[in-house]
Amino acid sequence: MCHIGIFLLYFSAVKQYDVILIGGGLAGLTAAIHLAKEQLSVMVFERHTYPRHKVCGEYVSNEVTPYLQFLGVDLQLLQLPQINNFVITTQKGREISQDLELGGFGISRYAFDELLYERAKKLGVHFVFEKVEEVIQIQESYSVRSRTHDVSARLVLGCFGKRSNLDQLLNRDFIHQPAHWVGIKAHYSHPNFPRNKVELHNFEGGYCGLSLTETNHVNLCYLAKYKSFKKYKNVDEFNAKVLSKNPHLAKFFTESNLVFEKHLAIAQVSFEPKKAVEQNMLMLGDAAGLIHPLCGNGMAMAIHSAKIASEEVLDFQKHQSKSLLFENYTQKWKTNFESRMKFGRLFQKILMHQKLTHIGMTLGSKMPFLVQKMIAKTHGNPIVCQ
Repeated sequence: MCHIGIFLLYFSAVKQYDVILIGGGLAGLTAAIHLAKEQLSVMVFERHTYPRHKVCGEYVSNEVTPYLQFLGVDLQLLQLPQINNFVITTQKGREISQDLELGGFGISRYAFDELLYERAKKLGVHFVFEKVEEVIQIQESYSVRSRTHDVSARLVLGCFGKRSNLDQLLNRDFIHQPAHWVGIKAHYSHPNFPRNKVELHNFEGGYCGLSLTETNHVNLCYLAKYKSFKKYKNVDEFNAKVLSKNPHLAKFFTESNLVFEKHLAIAQVSFEPKKAVEQNMLMLGDAAGLIHPLCGNGMAMAIHSAKIASEEVLDFQKHQSKSLLFENYTQKWKTNFESRMKFGRLFQKILMHQKLTHIGMTLGSKMPFLVQKMIAKTHGNPIVCQ
């Protein structure tokens, strides 16, 4: 029997789905909900069970609120802090405060992922909590294999986050570039942290975000140059000797207590450009491009990318053209996110340069509309749902 015949027999024997999603973070869960809501059969591969904490800033722009309502995700089940003010400080503690026109909410990934997971299960999404070991394409179908599962689908969506073994398996361009950043995250108890604020504090070699979550604990999440970070014995020493040089962060550490047993960390964080379609798979969220955390909008972008991908997949069910699917998704991803990511890179360069930060803060304090423009450049408009 010819090889193609053998493969066709193989695909007819394994469990088939309309769509397989690799990765069950915000993008993967949101796309799974959207597609299942439209009666497609969906399988999600995710390495870890829910709920769990992840290294992530936990402020979400209200641009995604209408879309979450459309998906039947009830945020009212949680007592979420409503955030409408943004504070940014320099290394020496100079401060600018700016109201957020659209605003947002604070929610931990522990609660958010669990909420989306429960909604996906209710819609009939199937989950496998194992690492994907292989993705094979033959003709118009894909085989996705883990340790105990072997399933197929006509479409596979990559939702596997910032850096994955699959990036190496797919030999993606960015994986060969050096990754200079490390991310640190923990929750702290604080007696009077304001419920309506998201704060961004600059320190030498990085920046740190603070915002309240549904538990009334403050999420502290920062990005630091690995070259700087590795000079210190541990996170506590780095916090004490580097972050605390910013008087706002020094005050925060003095007044708060660590809730987590220890800080969470993620290394080799890369902001190199990525492709929205890789080897005939749509890439969603951080798998398609990582916006700098200082923009405070990575979670919203992941959710929005899931909407775009889901709508293109649903259109594909009608026109059945993969080339059109890939072309349309790539174009819409660029239209919605490319400019935001460029400005994110620009703002990061400014924040990492002390003199430029001082100049920017001086101009921003005298001309608040400049800060408003910065916020507008990294935030989207409310997502329209039909």
